[in-house]
Amino acid sequence: MQKRPLAYRIRPKTLDDVVGQEHLVGENGVIRKMIENEQFFSLVLYGGPGIGKTTIANIVAEAYGLNTYTFNASTDTKAQLKEIVAHAERYGALMIVDEIHRMKKDIQDYLLPHVENGNVILIGLTTNNPYHSVNPAVRSRTHILKLNPITKNDLVKFLKKIKTKFPDSLSANVDDKVFEYIADASNREIRTATNMLELIDIAYPDQNVTLEMAKTVILKPAYELDKDEDNYYNILSAFQKSIRGSDVDASLHYLARLIEMEDLDSILRRMSVIAYEDVGLANPGIYSKMDACARACERLGFPEARIPLAALVIEMALSPKSNSAYKAIDKALKDLEEGGMRKIPNHIVNVENFEEKAPYLYPHDYDNHIVKQQYLPEGMEGRTYYQPVTTGKYERGLKERHEAIKKILGKKG
Repeated sequence: MQKRPLAYRIRPKTLDDVVGQEHLVGENGVIRKMIENEQFFSLVLYGGPGIGKTTIANIVAEAYGLNTYTFNASTDTKAQLKEIVAHAERYGALMIVDEIHRMKKDIQDYLLPHVENGNVILIGLTTNNPYHSVNPAVRSRTHILKLNPITKNDLVKFLKKIKTKFPDSLSANVDDKVFEYIADASNREIRTATNMLELIDIAYPDQNVTLEMAKTVILKPAYELDKDEDNYYNILSAFQKSIRGSDVDASLHYLARLIEMEDLDSILRRMSVIAYEDVGLANPGIYSKMDACARACERLGFPEARIPLAALVIEMALSPKSNSAYKAIDKALKDLEEGGMRKIPNHIVNVENFEEKAPYLYPHDYDNHIVKQQYLPEGMEGRTYYQPVTTGKYERGLKERHEAIKKILGKKG
C-alpha cells in the first residue's frame, strides 16, 4: 500500500504538537482552556493558508467527542447540509465549514438556528478577515479567533522535529541552512514546507544535503538576496517608496529584484496598495489598469509577466500622486478610536424607532440634486476628513465639485 504524504502523516493530533499559536493553544490559550473546562463553543478560525486552522479544528473536534462533518461553503449543497442537521437533531454534531466567508444566504439561514440552539457546534475556517467577509449573523453566533503567521524560528524547529520523528521516511542528512531556506521559500506555510522537505529527501536519500543541492530541487529562490533575512521586505519598501518618489529608474531596479524572487502575488499586492495609497485620486484610471495587469500576469506567469509589470510600474512612477483618500480614511478611523460610535441622525436611519423623526429630504427632488440636512452623527457636525490635492486633473475636478457643493449648501443655509 502506498504511503500517505508526509504532510498528512505529521499533522498534529494534540495541542502540544501545534506549531506556534501560543495565544490559542499554549498553557493559558483560550482553546486549551475551553477544552480543559469542557466549555464548547462555535468558533471561526481565520489566518493565512497553511498555518494550522484545519489542524486545530480537528483537534477541537476530537476533544468534543461529537460526530464530525466537513462542509465546504463554496461547493457543498443545502441537501448535504440537511443530512448533517437531521443527524445533529438526534445525536448532536460538530461541523467544520471551510471557506465560511462564501456561505450562501439560504444555507446560512437554514443552519444558524441549529447553531443557536446548540444542536450543531460550528467551526468555520477562512483566510479572510471575518469582520469584513463573514456575515454578521454568523459572527454573532461564534467566537472569532485569529491565528498568527508562523515565525521562521518555529517552522525551522518543527522541520527538525519531523526529521527526528520520521527517520525511516526522511533519510537525508539536511544542513541547517537548508531548513532555513525551506522556511523562507515556503512563505512560512507548514504544509508547503513539509512537502519541500519530503521532496528533497526523495531526491537525495541517505545523502548529506547542502543548500545548493536543495535549491536544485525546490527551484524557488529564497526571499533573501543578501545575508539579511528582512531584505525581502526592505526591497518591497524601497520599491513602493521609489514609485511614490516618482523615480522611474529606481522603481524598475527594485521591480527587477522582486521579479528575481518570482513571488508574483507579493508584487501584485504591493502594487495594488501603491495604486490606491500613493497614486490615488490624482490618476484613478490606475485602479482598472492595476486589475488588468494582475489578470495578465496571472495568465502569463514568469518570465512574460515582467512585461505588463514593467509597463504599469513606469506609469505609476511617472503619474501625478495623491494620498488624500488614504489620509481621509485614516483620519475618520482615528476619530472612531478616540470618540467611539456617535448616534446616527434619526432621519437617515431606515428602521422604525420610537424617537421623534425629522423627515428625510430626498436630494434628487431639489435643485442640483443637493439639499442641506445633517448626515454626520450628532456631536460630529462640521468634521472634515477629505482634503483634496491638485496634482492631477481628475482630483482638481473633484476639488472644484467639492467647493461648489459647499457653496450651494452655504446659500441654502
